[in-house]
Amino acid sequence: MTRSNEKIYKFNEKEYKCPLEASMDLLAGKWRSLILWHLIKEDLRFSQIQKIVPGISKKVLSEHLRVLEQNDLIKRTVFPEVPPRVEYSITAKGKTLEEPLDILENWARENLEAIE
Repeated sequence: MTRSNEKIYKFNEKEYKCPLEASMDLLAGKWRSLILWHLIKEDLRFSQIQKIVPGISKKVLSEHLRVLEQNDLIKRTVFPEVPPRVEYSITAKGKTLEEPLDILENWARENLEAIE
């Protein structure tokens, strides 16, 4: 039960009282933020994403892409070619994460020790 002025946020069939908790769950895991960051820069095919996100399995990449697509952060486009070509691109909603992801990247550059 919530007070009348409290909002409930929903993601992946879960409800959250805190929007930060919901957004952290959306970007959770080792790969989702990185996938979004690359798709903000350019449209990519599945194999291209797999190459630039080191160590991710096909299964996990497929799952993450599906979640991001279901939450309208990325768009999957299938081109009617033989063999079929599938491209992933950022949506307007996903593009709104560019600034927060850039801030996180800059924070890491300034605050984490770089190994040369």
